[in-house]
Amino acid sequence: MKWKRFFGAAVILLVSVITVSAQPAGFPNPPLGDHHLFYLQRTPNKNTIMCELNLEGGKLNVDDPVHVYWIRYTEKGEKAELSFIQRKFAYGIRSNKITDGKYEIYFVSYKKFKIALKPGVDKKYHAFAVINNKESILTRIYLHINGGTFWSPNVEYAEVTGIDPASGQVVKERKKI
Repeated sequence: MKWKRFFGAAVILLVSVITVSAQPAGFPNPPLGDHHLFYLQRTPNKNTIMCELNLEGGKLNVDDPVHVYWIRYTEKGEKAELSFIQRKFAYGIRSNKITDGKYEIYFVSYKKFKIALKPGVDKKYHAFAVINNKESILTRIYLHINGGTFWSPNVEYAEVTGIDPASGQVVKERKKI
């Protein structure tokens, strides 16, 4: 009986490790700071969009709770703010205050994917999204883009990755866009 539990635990651990590291080839794992929420990567290049809590004096900026910026891996890993066009039409994040301490956030380019910014059981803010029909802590979004134009890229799918807060297991779902 003990070997069955050991084998079951080993399989779960192996699946978790494979799922976490099953990132498209060549994409870097960005550094995750204390205020990190999630990041977004996409096929045109390795540059990564980081989403962090926007704090002022240690408190959440209630008017603009998420700071979005680039890590430009194609430019030696330099950090850079989004351009005006990127912020207003692509990767900027809008927020709506739901209650004190809880916000609905979404990318300006895709309002259908709602994310809840709220404290978790650890009392720290996390980005929560529905992944496989269950609220999970969002960790990564990957966009698979195949052609299109600057203003209208052909996004074939979005792969959304997170953590099940109840079990701690990695969850992933591929969504058609």
